[in-house]
Amino acid sequence: MKAFVLGAAVGYVLGAKAGRGRYDQIVRTYRKIADHPAVQGAAGIARAKVGEKVGFGGKAKSAAGQNTNGRRNVSEPAYHKP
Repeated sequence: MKAFVLGAAVGYVLGAKAGRGRYDQIVRTYRKIADHPAVQGAAGIARAKVGEKVGFGGKAKSAAGQNTNGRRNVSEPAYHKP
């Protein structure tokens, strides 16, 4: 537990020193990699294998019926007002 807290603190300090520009650069790189067709194909195969092991056999889909790669559709609100 102490190692986790120490790692989080070090990450926070280094991230704060790097600034918003570096954060945006890391996010852009992550999205470029995550959206690559080869990565999408490998993720689909992995999802299918896990589904077979857990017993879900079908394809996982988002609420709208489209694969969103874990991201919220920007046209949808981040939260719903009660």
